Amino acid sequence: MKNDVSQTDAQRLGSEIREVRKARGLTLQHLSEVVSCSKAYLSRIELGTAKVSDDLLGEISDALAVDPGWFFPKQEGDGPLERKHVVRRENRRALSAMYTRSTDELGFEDELLSSSLSGHCYLILSRFRPGAGEPPEPLEGYSFEGEQHAIVLSGEVELRLGSEVISLREGDSFSYPSMIAHRFRNKTEKEATMVWAMSPIRITW
Repeated sequence: MKNDVSQTDAQRLGSEIREVRKARGLTLQHLSEVVSCSKAYLSRIELGTAKVSDDLLGEISDALAVDPGWFFPKQEGDGPLERKHVVRRENRRALSAMYTRSTDELGFEDELLSSSLSGHCYLILSRFRPGAGEPPEPLEGYSFEGEQHAIVLSGEVELRLGSEVISLREGDSFSYPSMIAHRFRNKTEKEATMVWAMSPIRITW
């Protein structure tokens, strides 16, 4: 991948690297220990004041377990604010590709609706395949700090929240602290879709 970027692009690239690093829970020191550059140079990269060779970008991508293409989202629009903050449907990034589990294991696929992983929360679109996402017994529920808010756009999903099993249909919405153990599955023969607002950023499913 050719990595010849302007100052503005360098700042965006650095910001993208910083966002993924933080979402992975890594410090600059941790990252510098597994790539061939210093903590200080990594800091300059994230600030957009240092160049990144293709080889170094490959090392950073491997260390962060992300495809290098993630750092170069397609942006369209007439003005700089539109290009920075608006995500066209065809330009969404596959968030599931960054997860530690496969979509087959999880039973769903996620697309990032937000323009970046910066900020205090992010917006995602989840697609639950028919009959997918059935959790093992006993329930292996996710539980972590933060909060989740979502609405079912289409189909039906089953939410296991703590010890309760809740059926959610199109138009239903919910919110809960993420510390409550939770898990979803689609028991029907049709795809189900949901839009989420989640905090904090989490890519370690």
